[in-house]
Amino acid sequence: MPPRRLVDVLLERRILVCVGSGGVGKTTTAATLALAAARRGKRTLVLTIDPARRLANSLGLASLGHEVQQVDPALVREGAPSATGELHAMMLDQKAAFDEVVARHAKDPTAVQRILANPVYAQISGSLAGAQEYAAMAKLHDFDRTGNWDLIVVDTPPTAHALDFLDAPRKLSEAIDSPAIDWFRKLQGEGGSRWSFVGKTGAFVLKRLAKFVGSKFIDDLGVFFTEFNDILGGFRQRAEETFSLLRQPRVGFLLVASPEPMAVHEALAFHARLVSAGMPFVGFAVNKVHPSRPLPAGTTTASIEAALAANPAVAALGLSATSHKMAATALVTAHDELETLAAADRDAVMNLKSAGGPDALLVEVPLQRDDVHDVERLVALERFLLT
Repeated sequence: MPPRRLVDVLLERRILVCVGSGGVGKTTTAATLALAAARRGKRTLVLTIDPARRLANSLGLASLGHEVQQVDPALVREGAPSATGELHAMMLDQKAAFDEVVARHAKDPTAVQRILANPVYAQISGSLAGAQEYAAMAKLHDFDRTGNWDLIVVDTPPTAHALDFLDAPRKLSEAIDSPAIDWFRKLQGEGGSRWSFVGKTGAFVLKRLAKFVGSKFIDDLGVFFTEFNDILGGFRQRAEETFSLLRQPRVGFLLVASPEPMAVHEALAFHARLVSAGMPFVGFAVNKVHPSRPLPAGTTTASIEAALAANPAVAALGLSATSHKMAATALVTAHDELETLAAADRDAVMNLKSAGGPDALLVEVPLQRDDVHDVERLVALERFLLT
């Protein structure tokens, strides 16, 4: 049976993955939902890989790092339906997370130290295709296996990188298994000269390359990829386990969007990708929606002008009739523009609703006048997301 409301997702699922393009309020949505679950008695963790790092301030924390931090229980439980929930948060440190994966899969502690100390590893561990997303998946897998959390909310990077969240295992394997990388591995052949081992042509290329980058770098490169190849099997196994985890019914993917055309386009593209990958999609959260507020029947520029003239506060300003007319015209024009935006937003929301189908949730959060930057305002957003 599909979830009836987003609050049902929080109470029934164990992992909620929030994805969306930049600037649509995804981090705020993830924080609000994690806080809402905690306020309903869940022991909740929100894991962010969003480089904007806005989550800490919203939750009353000075900063977020790779270590899990607990949000002040008094903030979480104030006026909450439950007095037992907890909220914890962490910001993924890509390098630290990748180091942890290496340490887990290396054959022995000395191999771990050799890899971590290798200058090539230091350069590419933060930039290898899929490295950040793989590290995030591995961290999520670890947290889930502990059984310490009733709900884990994952705040992913913007959509282009969120796609990498699913592609990370394949990209990482392709990067490490490429023919060029395999060629460097041969530098570590047993016996004889490393230069002669790869043949005359290879030796010539390496010697020429060494003039620019140094033979020490070439040796480091060969050592690194040989050592790294030994733990690649463990990487693949963890990737398969995590990919399998993300397909389970206790997981849900929430697509966060705004009515902006580009955001809708990316949300629709990611929805199609989720469906084709067999991921458990639960619905859309659409932020920054312009609400429609039609004027009362019979309202005209003339009636607004008359109301302004009759208002004592306006009359005290001593404005002329011409000024009243100009103000009334400006108000009507501004209202018409807002109604045009509201109509466009309704069309965008209907496009998302149509793509999601009858079983998908769709919640709307109206455009907020002020930024959401504290727990009190996160709580205020619950009424739009959960009802």
